[in-house]
Amino acid sequence: MATRPPHLKGILITVSGVLILSPDSLLIRLIETDTCTLIFWRGLLMAAGLTVLVALRSHQGVRNAFRAVGRKGLLVGGLMAAGTIFFVLAIIHTTVANTLIILGAGPLAAALFSRTFLGEPVARRTWTAIFSALCGLGITVSGNLQSGLLVGDLCALASACCLGGQFAVVRSVPEVDMTPGVAIGGLMAAALVFPLATPWAVAGNDVLYLLLLGLVVLPLSLGLIVLGPRYLPAPEVNLLMLLEMVIGPYWVWLALGEQPGTQAFIGGAIVLTTLAVHSAVGLQQERRCSS
Repeated sequence: MATRPPHLKGILITVSGVLILSPDSLLIRLIETDTCTLIFWRGLLMAAGLTVLVALRSHQGVRNAFRAVGRKGLLVGGLMAAGTIFFVLAIIHTTVANTLIILGAGPLAAALFSRTFLGEPVARRTWTAIFSALCGLGITVSGNLQSGLLVGDLCALASACCLGGQFAVVRSVPEVDMTPGVAIGGLMAAALVFPLATPWAVAGNDVLYLLLLGLVVLPLSLGLIVLGPRYLPAPEVNLLMLLEMVIGPYWVWLALGEQPGTQAFIGGAIVLTTLAVHSAVGLQQERRCSS
C-alpha cells in the first residue's frame, strides 16, 4: 500500500480532530456548574485523558515523553491554558456562533507568528485563503454580532491569538510530539482557577457531560490536532480549525435551538469552499513537487 503524502496525512489527521472537537461548545453550554469549576474539571480531565493517550502511543514512556517537550512544551501548555480559559469565558458570555466566528482570526495569528518568530514563509495561496475565509467570517458576523457581548467577543479574540501562537510553537519542533505540552496546559488551567472553583459541587448530568468532554472529546481531538503542525504549516492547521466554526453552532442549534442565522449559512459555505479549494491546491502542488 502506498504511503500517504505528508500534506494529505496532515489534512486527514487535523480534520478528524476538528470533527471530534465540534461538540465542545455544546457540551460547555449544557454544563450548568459555575465557570471556574467547569474550567477546573475540563482542564484536569483533559490532562488525564491526554496522559493516557501519550502512554498508549509513546515508545519512550510517559515520563520521558513529558520531559522531551522541554521549555517549548511549557510554552504550549501556557498558551493552551490561557486559550482554554478565554474560550470557556467566551462561550458563556457571548453566543457560540460569535465565539467560533471570532476564532476565525486564528489562521491570521498563526501566519503572523510563524512569519515573525519562525521565519517560515506563508504561501500566497494560504494568505488568499485566509482573506477569503475572513470575508466569509465577516458575512457571518454581520448577522450574529449582538450588542452587550463585547467581553465575550474579546475573550474569543484572545483565545484565537493563543491558538495561533500554540500552533506556531508546535510547528517549530515538528520532531517532538507536543501532546504532553497540551496536557500540561490542562493542568495549568485547572491550577489557575482552583482557588475559585468548587470541584465537589458538580452533580447530575453535569458529571456525565464533564466526563464525556474531558475524557473523550478533548483528549481524542487535541491528540490529533496537535499532530497537524508536524505535517502542515501552522496557518494551514488553523484554517482547517475553522471547520469547528462552521459545525459547532449547528450542534448548539440542533440541541438548544440557538439558530445561527442566514448569514451564518452563507459565511459557513464560503469558509468550507475556501478550505476545500486550499487543500486541493496544496495537494496538487505537493504531487507536482514529488513527481
